[in-house]
Amino acid sequence: MKIDFEKSPDGLVPVVVQDAGTQKVLMLGYMNRAAFEQTERTGIVTFFSRSRQKLWTKGETSGNFLRIQEILTDCDNDTILIKANPLGAVCHTGADTCFEEKNESENFLFALEKVIEERKQNRSDDSYTSILFGKGLNKIAQKVGEEAFELVIEAKDDNDNLFKNEAADLLFHYLVLLAAKNVTLKDVTDILASRKKVVS
Repeated sequence: MKIDFEKSPDGLVPVVVQDAGTQKVLMLGYMNRAAFEQTERTGIVTFFSRSRQKLWTKGETSGNFLRIQEILTDCDNDTILIKANPLGAVCHTGADTCFEEKNESENFLFALEKVIEERKQNRSDDSYTSILFGKGLNKIAQKVGEEAFELVIEAKDDNDNLFKNEAADLLFHYLVLLAAKNVTLKDVTDILASRKKVVS
């Protein structure tokens, strides 16, 4: 990857950081050659701080690091796009992003996945999802099977409303099963994307 650090007199290039999962833009920073090399070497985003005039690894004091998934450059090789997984709030104010918006996917399924993961990590007796996790993997898998069977039954009838509700039930319990197996929805969609030539 060739980046034109010489284009700017101060040897800095702008870096846009985007959440690899939600696709939300998290922040903008700057890198010089040393910051970029450290970022590539460690897999953690490191910037050059213009105010302190030194390298600065995002999260070095808060622990909210940015773990890299992918690094891209623009067509002129003078701007960097980093897709990362944030380990906590990104903005120094404690906000999810530096652009005053929640770091949530606009795709409802990915947003729902985050809620399910939160219920998995922080159990509550009032949460159906938490109760499911408490029953264990076998029960969750059984529930997915039951919902799939009910969807098949409704598919044979003419009640579209019941069919759609059973489809929603199956999709929800499927997401719970993925979380129980520590598999993300993106893991699955990546596999589907890799099969694009097969299904097209």
